[in-house]
Amino acid sequence: MSRKSAKDKERAALEERIGYKFADKDLLERALTHISALSGGNRNASYQRLEFLGDHVLGLVISDMLYKAFPRGNEGELSRRLSDLVRKETCADVARAMEVGPALKLGNSESHAGGRLRDNILGDACESLVGAVFLDGGYVAAEALVKQFWQERMLKPPRPLRDPKTMLQEWAQGRGLPAPAYKEVERTGPHHNPKFRVAVSLPDRPGAEGLGSSKRAAEQAAAASMLGTLGIAVDKLDG
Repeated sequence: MSRKSAKDKERAALEERIGYKFADKDLLERALTHISALSGGNRNASYQRLEFLGDHVLGLVISDMLYKAFPRGNEGELSRRLSDLVRKETCADVARAMEVGPALKLGNSESHAGGRLRDNILGDACESLVGAVFLDGGYVAAEALVKQFWQERMLKPPRPLRDPKTMLQEWAQGRGLPAPAYKEVERTGPHHNPKFRVAVSLPDRPGAEGLGSSKRAAEQAAAASMLGTLGIAVDKLDG
């Protein structure tokens, strides 16, 4: 069996697994072609443009699904769920469920380096497939594909949010800095209803302060304030 016929067989099997037959096989070919497989680096012949399109189609379809599935969900909850469902790691997991890896067209070096197993390549290829299905079969076809592979994931509880102290500590550790230091600056108010002011510091970074009805709450507020000065968005719990 030639390499071409083997690859055709793998892609036909992929079409069976995703429940969609392409009218334009060139679209499927492009959706599975990594730039490393192209001589001269012609990006337009790789899946990159389809990945861009698929990312936005995926976001639209899942936003619609979330809106209908969680009628009482507020904007914050829906946004968190959307972010979790479209992140690269989730798309890579979906690509594994689709068994996209064997059908990918990679350059020799990328293939030998384990590219068929890498999250970034699998996640990109998953998005490019969504984009290709959208172009080939329209919104309804893309919606059916997304529902098939994301519906069950959508109904799972969302990932726990990280509190500001955890986020700040992870940020510091990722840059080789010591753990943030917290210090109680002031305690005011009556014993039954105290107010705490806490300062947080990191080497070579502007300090920050936070207020709270407990020392822990003030530490969280201080961490959130420092994250804000660092330009890092803070996960927000509703209510």
